[in-house]
Amino acid sequence: MNATLYVYFTVPERATALAPRLAELQARLAASTGIAGRLYCRRDDAATWMEVYEAVADPDAFAARRGELWAALDLDSFALAPHLEWFVPLAAPQAQARGRHSNGDPMPHLPHDLARTLAAKTPTLWLNPRLESAAALAALPVGEPDVAAARDRLARCAPLLARLFPELEASHGLIESPLLAVPALQHALCPRGRLLIKADHALPVAGSIKARGGIHEVLEFAETLALREGWIVEADERARLAEPAIREQFSRYTVAVGSTGNLGLAIGIMAAALGFKAVVHMSADAKPWKKDRLRSRGVTVVEHEGQYGEAVAAGRAEADADPYAYFVDDEHSLPLLTGYAVAAGRLAAQLDTAGTKVDTDHPLFVYLPCGVGGAPAGVALGLKLAFGDAVHVFFAEPVASPCMLVQLASGGLEPLSVYDIGLDNVTEADGLAVGAASLLAAELMAPLLAGVFTVPDDELFRDVYRLHDEENLDIEPSAAAAFAGPRWLQDSDAGRAWLAEHGLAGKMDRATHILWTTGGSFVPAAEHARFQARGKALLAR
Repeated sequence: MNATLYVYFTVPERATALAPRLAELQARLAASTGIAGRLYCRRDDAATWMEVYEAVADPDAFAARRGELWAALDLDSFALAPHLEWFVPLAAPQAQARGRHSNGDPMPHLPHDLARTLAAKTPTLWLNPRLESAAALAALPVGEPDVAAARDRLARCAPLLARLFPELEASHGLIESPLLAVPALQHALCPRGRLLIKADHALPVAGSIKARGGIHEVLEFAETLALREGWIVEADERARLAEPAIREQFSRYTVAVGSTGNLGLAIGIMAAALGFKAVVHMSADAKPWKKDRLRSRGVTVVEHEGQYGEAVAAGRAEADADPYAYFVDDEHSLPLLTGYAVAAGRLAAQLDTAGTKVDTDHPLFVYLPCGVGGAPAGVALGLKLAFGDAVHVFFAEPVASPCMLVQLASGGLEPLSVYDIGLDNVTEADGLAVGAASLLAAELMAPLLAGVFTVPDDELFRDVYRLHDEENLDIEPSAAAAFAGPRWLQDSDAGRAWLAEHGLAGKMDRATHILWTTGGSFVPAAEHARFQARGKALLAR
């Protein structure tokens, strides 16, 4: 019978240094056991923390592995005195049998009509029946203090970033994208309210939404390592991390990641700039130009014949065997997620500067492309923290790869992939070609996300061309997934019914819609020309 492990302890004042190490513990445990842990604090006592691991088939082996990693990460130095307790069900619940036919074959946990629609690759709008008010934020395992810590770290390290990357000198190390009005595109996509683009496709250094989170996690690892080893002290300027003596120390360590491309660019470029050995495990659907760009920055690219999940698993296993390796785990990483979440506060400042009001009478709708889910979940969490119930967030996924929709619609945290419902996960939107969603992201989004819509590849190319032709902006196909959002919400029966149910139908003329464009500024000109030619031909049909 499967068991659940609860580990609780009282944290010291050094909680900021502790959290990254616990996140690393859980990431390595997930990599070697397949069991994703969660971290909580008591509602009435923020100093009492608890790790939770569910569905453990071999408790003794799992406890031994956790103990090995606890020692390897020197968590005893925090004097936590953890208390471990194992629990098993009183009786075998139906949930354990759920998801299996009587002959033992896998069976998806989706409503039959939805499963058939998704399997047929029919574009659809799924509306989240578990959506709650912003009050649900209080029960989540990550919140404003975590996002504030990421925001502070990026500010603390801004002089370091300006020193490492000439393109950041003018912004004094700030990695941020503009908020753009797109009047011509608005006429075609969203005639009511105001349409804006959050242009993360133009983020400096990495050229995608992954820049903030990826760079933040590498900075957190570098800073934590340097403080732990005594190479710097807390009061030191973080620009010291670029000094030759510290770079030489960093060169003994490897920073690795598994990626379809954009996260690999962010992690690889940042890690190499600090002097780490940088290794990116890339899936078969990663674009050749992304591999070439990484290699030009001194990053080792390991190519895998399989898809995203296999590249991630291989990277995890290799890093887990090396005590001097740090693996950035897109599926379980809190440092990535909180780095992404920083964007929301900056967006709030941009809207305020532009005189754009956001409140319950002036609703904000944000549409985000979704792959494994870490980046959009981080942004969505930040948006809910910044705007509460005035913001409504929707994710966009390719019809071949709706992994977050499948996971959320299943109603639980048992992993479910697009392959389980007969999809092939083959799409031109390489950054979104993911078979199974991050369970961490799914857990956070279950009460916060308004819905998910799916988009066929042809529509991506049409919108890529439309944006180029009408606004002179060039993005990659993945970044165009969000463009269908306003149409789904305002033109479909399901969307209009949802607006009416939530008291929003009469407020759409006062609404602001933001399309989050997630990548494209580093795409070679020849690739952009190919995207636009295909989109133009499709629009001419």
